[in-house]
Amino acid sequence: MNSQVTNPKTLEWQALGRDHHLPPFTDYKALNAKGARIITKAEGVYIWDSEGNKILDGMAGLWCVNVGYGREELVQAATRQMRELPFYNLFFQTAHPPAVELSKAIAEIAPEGMNHVFFTGSGSEANDTVLRMVRHYWAIKGQPQKKVIIGRWNGYHGSTVAGVSLGGMKALHEQGDLPIPGIEHIAQPYWFGEGGDMAPAEFGVWAAEQLEKKILEVGEDKVAAFIAEPIQGAGGVIVPPETYWPKIREVLAKYDILFIADEVICGFGRTGEWFGSQYYGNAPDLMPIAKGLTSGYTPMGGVIVRDEIVHTLNEGGEFYHGFTYSGHPVAAAVALENIRILREEKIVEKVKAETAPYLQQRWQELADHPLVGEARGVGMVAALELVKNKQTRERFAGGVGMLCREHCFRNGLIMRAVGDTMIISPPLVISKDEVDELVTKARKCLDLTLAEVKG
Repeated sequence: MNSQVTNPKTLEWQALGRDHHLPPFTDYKALNAKGARIITKAEGVYIWDSEGNKILDGMAGLWCVNVGYGREELVQAATRQMRELPFYNLFFQTAHPPAVELSKAIAEIAPEGMNHVFFTGSGSEANDTVLRMVRHYWAIKGQPQKKVIIGRWNGYHGSTVAGVSLGGMKALHEQGDLPIPGIEHIAQPYWFGEGGDMAPAEFGVWAAEQLEKKILEVGEDKVAAFIAEPIQGAGGVIVPPETYWPKIREVLAKYDILFIADEVICGFGRTGEWFGSQYYGNAPDLMPIAKGLTSGYTPMGGVIVRDEIVHTLNEGGEFYHGFTYSGHPVAAAVALENIRILREEKIVEKVKAETAPYLQQRWQELADHPLVGEARGVGMVAALELVKNKQTRERFAGGVGMLCREHCFRNGLIMRAVGDTMIISPPLVISKDEVDELVTKARKCLDLTLAEVKG
């Protein structure tokens, strides 16, 4: 793949970016020296940059383009809604058909007993909402002291002040004097990185037991909720040991606290079930959603809420929370059409029965590579741990993840680096032939990375 800039428009767009644009999660000085990669079009599971390079998008945009790029039905849904009602808010005791119809469609695929949705503009806003909602819930119940929410170290729940606080990424906490008060964290179920000499099953139980330990330390009378992703996404596709979630359920059953399952990544088919909570057999009280809700075609998020919580909220007077774009009619229309496509084309069922097993089978073949300490995954998410020594799990001094990521970009594949963990989350519509292409390119990039670190 050509890495040299030959298109004058590329240089023009890069200059505009340097002069005017502040992108998210970016070292601005480093980017300005290098210049941004300009993405200009997309179709299916591929994107193209302004230099004409075709790239297999192994990350589905940012975990979100579940039905793939170029779905004309979603374009038409947005167009129709823009002509009929381009915007109206949900404040002042008003509603509109797309929002209420989408609420029903989500309830039909959500876990049993979860029949209400509060809409937001993103997953970060959804997690701001759960913080507000669970504290409001306990106040209505006459227990306003129950404010503490327990999250996990290296969990990710968005980049707003509340989202970063609920998440457990220390580098994010260091910017802005975070977390805010009333947030606690426990160990993550990351066996490869933190399991030491314990067997995976033993470590899974140990990690889950940290929840009970923290509840007792803080006091059950002060703990409002526990928040966790079914599978940690931005933390490195951390798939918990099989013993983890059963033990967590056992702990939650003992205490009077709420369970928030962050489904922003796992929701809408990524695990081969509609939601990761269904994959693991969990029964959350609140589920933040976003990303695959619209397949990324329009920004939208929300919180799916268990009926018992709603019954209490109904008795609590006004909930002083919401956003201008909560349930935006165009976004809701796109989400409705996206869910229709997922259902009518049986995309989730196909992921479970065909493409996900094939992806995971092919992905495991990469475990024999000299750089790979572990290959893991569930459904349409997967990870590779890059190591210097397979037996000891020793990492490379200075890391190799970004080296591998750059080789991927130069060779037609988007594979994200989280430290020295390489992760993928392709569109759910990826074909078996495209899975083969993804794995072949991943192996080539591992070879190129190995040659570079040896050289």
